[in-house]
Amino acid sequence: MEKYIDIIKNAYSGYWNYLKNEIITINHWDNYFYGLIAISLIVWSLEIIFPWRKNQSIFRKDFWLDTFYMFFNFFILNLIVLIALTDTTAAFFNDILGVVGLSISSFQLFDVDNLPLWLGLFIFFIVSDFSQWNTHRLLHRFTFLWNFHKVHHSVKEMGFAAHLRYHWMEPIAYKSILYIPIAIIGGFDAQHVAIVHFIAITVGHLNHANLGWDYGVLKYVFNNPKMHIWHHAKELPEHARFGVNYGLTLSIWDYLFKTSYIPHNGRDIELGFDGDEKFPKDFISQELYPLKK
Repeated sequence: MEKYIDIIKNAYSGYWNYLKNEIITINHWDNYFYGLIAISLIVWSLEIIFPWRKNQSIFRKDFWLDTFYMFFNFFILNLIVLIALTDTTAAFFNDILGVVGLSISSFQLFDVDNLPLWLGLFIFFIVSDFSQWNTHRLLHRFTFLWNFHKVHHSVKEMGFAAHLRYHWMEPIAYKSILYIPIAIIGGFDAQHVAIVHFIAITVGHLNHANLGWDYGVLKYVFNNPKMHIWHHAKELPEHARFGVNYGLTLSIWDYLFKTSYIPHNGRDIELGFDGDEKFPKDFISQELYPLKK
C-alpha cells in the first residue's frame, strides 16, 4: 500500500511541476497549454469568418461554460484525477501480472522505437483512434456510461469549445480501454505523441465548430462538422437508437462498420437528447448528475 501512496504523491507533484512549467515556459513547440489556446483561437476565427449557422452568436449559448470545461478537462482534471489514477493502475496491473510471472512488456508485439518515426506514429494514431471509436460506442450503448456522456450531449449550440465539454469519468473510460492496446505496441517519446495529440485536438475542434465543411472526398476518412452534427442530433433514426457517427478523428470506422448517418444537410437540426430540458445547466450540477442517477 505504501508503494501506491508514493506513486500517487509523485504523480501529483510531478504533474503540478509540469503544469507550472507549461504555463511559465513557452519556448517549446509541444506546449499543450498554449497549443490548446492557439488551436482554439484559430478554429474560433474560422467560425467567425465562415459561419455555417449565420444567426448563431459568436459567443453562442454556453460559450463560457464550454471554455471552462475545455481548460478544466485538459489540465486541472489531470491534476485532480487522471495522472495519479493512470500511474497507480499501471503499477497495480503490473503487480497482478507479476504474480504469474508476467509483465506488461510480455504482451508487447513490437517496439515502435524500432520502426521509422512516421510508421510508428501512424500505427499509434490508428490504434488509439479505433480504440476510442469503440469506447465512444460503449458510452452510448450502456445506460451507466450514457449518464456520464450526457454532459457532452447537453450542448444545444455547436462551437469549437463544445469538443472538450465532458464529464471527468469519460477519460477514465477512454484511458482504461486504451491502456492495453497501446502497451502492446510499445512506448513513444512524449514529443512524438504530442504530434498525434495536436492533430486530434484540431480535428475535434473543427468537428464541433460552426463550420459547414465536409472536406470533399476526404469525408470518408476524416470526421468533419457536417458529419458530427448528426452525432449530436436530438432525434435519432429508428435503426440506430443508441447513436450514429461515433468517429473522433477518423470517420472511416463509421463507414466500415455501418454506423454512418448523414441523411441531409444538418445545419439547423435540434441538438441534445430526450429530456435534456431537465438536464442541469451549471458545471457542478452537471458533474454530480450521473452520480445521483
